[in-house]
Amino acid sequence: MSGAVVAGLLAGYGIAIPVGAVGAYLVAVTARTGWRTGVGAALGVATADGVYALVAVLGGSALVPPLAPVMTPLRWVSAVVLVGLAARAARSAVREYRARSQATRDGGATERPLSPLRAYVTFLGITILNPMTVIYFAALILATGPAGPATPVDRTAFVLAALAASASWQLFLASGGALLGRGLTGPRGRLGTALVSSALIAGLAVHLVS
Repeated sequence: MSGAVVAGLLAGYGIAIPVGAVGAYLVAVTARTGWRTGVGAALGVATADGVYALVAVLGGSALVPPLAPVMTPLRWVSAVVLVGLAARAARSAVREYRARSQATRDGGATERPLSPLRAYVTFLGITILNPMTVIYFAALILATGPAGPATPVDRTAFVLAALAASASWQLFLASGGALLGRGLTGPRGRLGTALVSSALIAGLAVHLVS
């Protein structure tokens, strides 16, 4: 079982560490809304990775051919959703900057509706749109051959380890966003951070389909 745990940890970090559009959006949301919302978002991403790890160990290799025809449409849907979220974040930041007084340091008025639960559901949804994750996990399992997670215990250990690895990395990103938010509490700082992060998210989203 220890081998399956190590394999799951490596797989989880392997899929989580490359910071793409979702990771950038996670940092930006946490910076504007706070640690609790960031935790909800981080756990949403990790849950999606855990779901795909589970699908992979239960027969992900058999799902690769059926997924192939819809890969491009799903990438486009994911890109459109992320660009829409980036545009919404930028618009909200501009409106907030214009509306609030210089003395207001909260800076979270436009983001308050994004509760931890809503952040969890939102990030679960945009992450689950990436079927490359299940293909990634399936490829790793196939590559390990007989050494892969064959028994129910090993499979469970693999999935839980992958989930834990993804969650720890996403929480690390959320922590960075929380520190960034505390360091840029002024209206101009938050506006600049929101606009830069929105541009970055949009650029990374476009890269998904380029």
